Amino acid sequence: MRIDKLLANIGFGSRKDVKKMLKTGVVKADGEIIKDPKTHVNPEEQNVTVNGEKIEYKEFVYLLMNKPAGYLSATEDEFQETVLDLLEMEDAVYQPFPVGRLDKDTEGLLLLTNDGQLSHQLLSPKKHVPKTYFAVILGEVTEEDSKAFSKGVELDDGYVTKPAKLEILSSGNQSTIHITITEGKYHQVKRMFEAVGKKVTYLKRISMGPIILDEEELKIGEYRELTEDEIEALRQAQPIDL
Repeated sequence: MRIDKLLANIGFGSRKDVKKMLKTGVVKADGEIIKDPKTHVNPEEQNVTVNGEKIEYKEFVYLLMNKPAGYLSATEDEFQETVLDLLEMEDAVYQPFPVGRLDKDTEGLLLLTNDGQLSHQLLSPKKHVPKTYFAVILGEVTEEDSKAFSKGVELDDGYVTKPAKLEILSSGNQSTIHITITEGKYHQVKRMFEAVGKKVTYLKRISMGPIILDEEELKIGEYRELTEDEIEALRQAQPIDL
């Protein structure tokens, strides 16, 4: 990889900024000063330093965020804050994007990566990657609702959802539930409950495939890198039927 592209990709400024920096002689590869921006380096095999500090380069970044309400699951928006605004610059420079979407007012587990292949794999309808949510429902959720969800319910546009697993945690005028779905239609969980005459007042995603949100580890608005084991588990995620 060209040294100017490498340094620009990891946050040392634009290509123009990097060229100016190279002229000062602060960039070295295996102890040799590099001034030509076209010089090719291999950061995995060579010791590339800037001002004596070794740079760490990675092609892909994989992040797990506990998304707060009020942020869009998008890479940019002219008027509203997005989940990328919560990232440190050292992670934002890799230009990750959300894997799927959580509504602006929905909290919880959100994966971000710049690995398009893995993102496509996780979102593919053929994969049926399960996503589990905790929700507070206005109205009494019943076993009849569970049975209806297990068969699939018809949404307001006529679409019949794939079967979903509904677990009732508490029931009354305000109920709490866990729901697991294997697809990601627009506002799907909210629309499924509307189909049975109830309203979601709070929604939080707590798992996606093999990745489970640990709220003791990640507070609202915090994020961390996925481990190698977690990344591999996502790659190996198998289709399931509910």
